[in-house]
Amino acid sequence: MNKIDINKLIIGIKSAGEMATGVAFRLYKSNIKKIFMMEIENPLAVRRKVSFSEAIHNDKTIVENIKAVKVSHINEINHAWNEKNIPIIVDPHWKSIKKIQPHVVIDAIIAKQNLGTTLNEASLVIGLGPGFTAQQDVHMIIETNRGHNLGQIILSGSAQPNTSIPGTINGFNKQRVLRAPCAGYFNSKLKIGTIVKIGQAIGNVNEKNVNTKINGILRGMIKIGTYVKKGMKIGDVDPRKEISYCNTISDKSRAVAGGVLEAILRKYNN
Repeated sequence: MNKIDINKLIIGIKSAGEMATGVAFRLYKSNIKKIFMMEIENPLAVRRKVSFSEAIHNDKTIVENIKAVKVSHINEINHAWNEKNIPIIVDPHWKSIKKIQPHVVIDAIIAKQNLGTTLNEASLVIGLGPGFTAQQDVHMIIETNRGHNLGQIILSGSAQPNTSIPGTINGFNKQRVLRAPCAGYFNSKLKIGTIVKIGQAIGNVNEKNVNTKINGILRGMIKIGTYVKKGMKIGDVDPRKEISYCNTISDKSRAVAGGVLEAILRKYNN
C-alpha cells in the first residue's frame, strides 16, 4: 500500500443526506477536508437542517459552521476546497468517481441495499448499514443499527438487517415518523422547529392531511413541493421539544461517522 498524507486523502461520498453529512462533518473536523459529495437532482432528506444536500436546492448550506456548496462541474471542486467548503455535485450515477479517482469511496445512501457500489471504485470502499457484504462489494461496513454495535467496523459478512423501527426517544419510535398517506406532492405551511400537538396536520399530500401522532417539535420535514410515494417518510417529530436538536447532527450520525473515521485511519494511518 502506498503511503499518503492523511490530510491529502480524497474522499468521495455517495449522498449528502443526514448520515452522509454526519460522516463528512467528522472527517472535515479531523482535517480530512478534500471531500466531495454526490447527490440526486431532487434530494429527499427529512432532516434538512443537518443535511448538506440542501445545497442542491439553495446553492449553499451550512451545518454546524461547515459550509457546503453546489458545483455544476468537477472542475469547480478544487475551487470549493480552496475556499474551505465541501462541494456537492448532482451525480446520481457517480461518474465523478472515475474522473477524480478518490482514495476512499463511502456509500452513505442508506438504501438498505447496494445500488451499484463495487470494490474497484477506490482503494478503500466503505458501506453504511445493511445491503453490503464486506470483501465482496465493499472493503468495510459500518454498523448503523442502534444498540451495542452502533458504529462498529465489519470486515466480513454484513451489517444487521433493517428493523424498520426508528430509534426510541422518550418512549416513542414509530409514532415519531410522519409518512405520506398517498402518492403526490407534499405541501405544508409549517417550518422545521415548529412545536406541534397530537392530531395536528403538519401538511398534506394531494389534500390528504398528514397528522402527528405525538406532541413535540417538528425536527425534520421533507422539502415542500417534493413528489412522494405512499408510505414514504416525510417528517420527524421529536417529543423532547428541544429546538437545538433541529440544527445539530444526531448521536447516531456521529457514532457512525466515528466508525468511518476509524476505518480510514486503519487503512492509511501507518
